[in-house]
Amino acid sequence: MSRPLRVAIVGAGPAGVYAADILTKSDVDAQIDLFEKLPAPYGLVRYGVAPDHPRIKGIVTALQKVLDRPQVRFFGNVEYGVDIKLDDLRQFYDAVVFSTGASADRSMDIPGIDLPGSFGAADFVSWYDGHPDVPREWPLTATSVAVLGVGNVALDVARVLAKTADELLVTEIPANVYEGLRSSPVTDVHVFGRRGPAQAKFTPLELRELDHSPNVEVIVHASGIEFDEASMHAIRNNKQVEMIVKTLQEWAIRDVGSRPRRLHLHFLEAPVEVLGSSGVVGLRTETQELTGDGNVRGTGVFTDWDVQAVYRAVGYLSSHLVDIPFDHVSGTIPHEAGRVLDLDEVPMPGVYTTGWIKRGPIGLIGHTKGDALETITSLLADADTLPRAVSPSTGAVVEFLAARGVPFVTNDGWGRLDAHEIALGAAHGRERIKVVSREEMTSVSNG
Repeated sequence: MSRPLRVAIVGAGPAGVYAADILTKSDVDAQIDLFEKLPAPYGLVRYGVAPDHPRIKGIVTALQKVLDRPQVRFFGNVEYGVDIKLDDLRQFYDAVVFSTGASADRSMDIPGIDLPGSFGAADFVSWYDGHPDVPREWPLTATSVAVLGVGNVALDVARVLAKTADELLVTEIPANVYEGLRSSPVTDVHVFGRRGPAQAKFTPLELRELDHSPNVEVIVHASGIEFDEASMHAIRNNKQVEMIVKTLQEWAIRDVGSRPRRLHLHFLEAPVEVLGSSGVVGLRTETQELTGDGNVRGTGVFTDWDVQAVYRAVGYLSSHLVDIPFDHVSGTIPHEAGRVLDLDEVPMPGVYTTGWIKRGPIGLIGHTKGDALETITSLLADADTLPRAVSPSTGAVVEFLAARGVPFVTNDGWGRLDAHEIALGAAHGRERIKVVSREEMTSVSNG
């Protein structure tokens, strides 16, 4: 090709940035434009990781280095399907990679799950992370709360609910989040897992962090600390499982302290109904027993828990994109090694996918690197046969967005917003304070 390969990446979270990273390090001369519906990059690193996780947020430094490369441009505040569509992108780019991730809550089919006071964990995470498209206030009125699920997100939600607002004030939480948490009357947070401790999905680090708060007593209910043959096999053959189980066993037998708030971990308790008529007044669970293979079955023993709010943390779900095939069962884009497949299972020329919308919302942030490598390897293998962009100049898409009146944010604009948030934090002795309003974010970005 006599000119650089022009590639659009839709979604500027880790998956999209990793794809750009691999492209810029390849032997192919490529120019990459990252399109993001939010005014800021980084996806769930910015809007899905709990604010008291500075080590995980350290990945931002590596992602920013990719955005700073001369071959990479950032177009924030541009929503695919609204501001720009697939046919538009094909005018300007030889290939398009979709990496829009998963940010919606997976549903849970039990009676009462839609009652007022029953929430999706992803919505709560978006609130405390200052997402611009969610309400500024959150109804924190419950003294006792249930969290359904035993993955990292469930523990994040439980930890943020249980901690005092002043403990989180050193982080980047916006003022509205601090005020909301400060007014919370919560005393007890109950986390429920359907299976046993050896089948928990959180990491050892996430588990240990629960016990770091001087105001939160972590209580593991010993009745759920049981193991079957499959559990013992996992403990013997997986160091991470061994560490998790050891920690839980130690906590289950220790004396309960006197910290003012309590975070309870319950295993082998399956939620079967959210109780109430006009709002949540309780949760009913059925005690489970392990079946030898790591699965469980109900025992017919039910317990009603006095809670006034329920948060389901049973997984994220991707959203269907305009003009792109979608498997509504798995919540993913059908693909073959990252090549998007049409309804006849034939690769769509020049259209690719990577990240959670490609493989589902499983694994940690670093796992998306493998996804990106597979997808970009396919794209580069197809380079000589890709459909050529009609208007490949770097200015063409800028003119297109400007003509449509899209207030897009550039690399420089994100730099201004980043510096502004850091300055807001510095004035209060904090690393950063997030700007929440989309209007304010774009205003600061555009000077």
